[in-house]
Amino acid sequence: MVALAGALIATTAISLFEARQKAAVITPATADKILVEKSARRLTLFSSGRKLKEYRIALGFSPVGSKQREGDGRRTPEGNYKIDFHKSDSAFHRALHISYPDTADAARAAEAGVAPGGDIMIHGLPNGSSALGPAHRLRDWTAGCMAVIDSEIDEIWASVADGTPIKIRP
Repeated sequence: MVALAGALIATTAISLFEARQKAAVITPATADKILVEKSARRLTLFSSGRKLKEYRIALGFSPVGSKQREGDGRRTPEGNYKIDFHKSDSAFHRALHISYPDTADAARAAEAGVAPGGDIMIHGLPNGSSALGPAHRLRDWTAGCMAVIDSEIDEIWASVADGTPIKIRP
């Protein structure tokens, strides 16, 4: 009987203690720079020069070389850009639009007499395809974008503000 009373008191004390504790709120750190290394299939978020997190990515069907024009084998561009807006109405689970083409990309395409292309993004998986998970990285499949799994684009979405610089390297 004494053991039962002791257990009841201990359980009640633990319940009261837990009820008084505030739930831990995890606030994602704000990234102030994004680095994409195409050959490593890696996207890294930085804050004040410190690495926050790395993500494995899938790229466009023809990942070698920089995007030169619209429809050029679905290449991913290389250079310095910005995240210009968060796109919630995407065909993918969230997307961050990249400011490609910049003035140099547009001038190069105009000189060649071609359209530079556009709609380059960091995005999740196609809507309704989240079950693919990490298997989507087995091959490059995007139209020149950088793809991560849905839970990762949720993290990136929350960590990256519009205007954040992104450097895309070969």
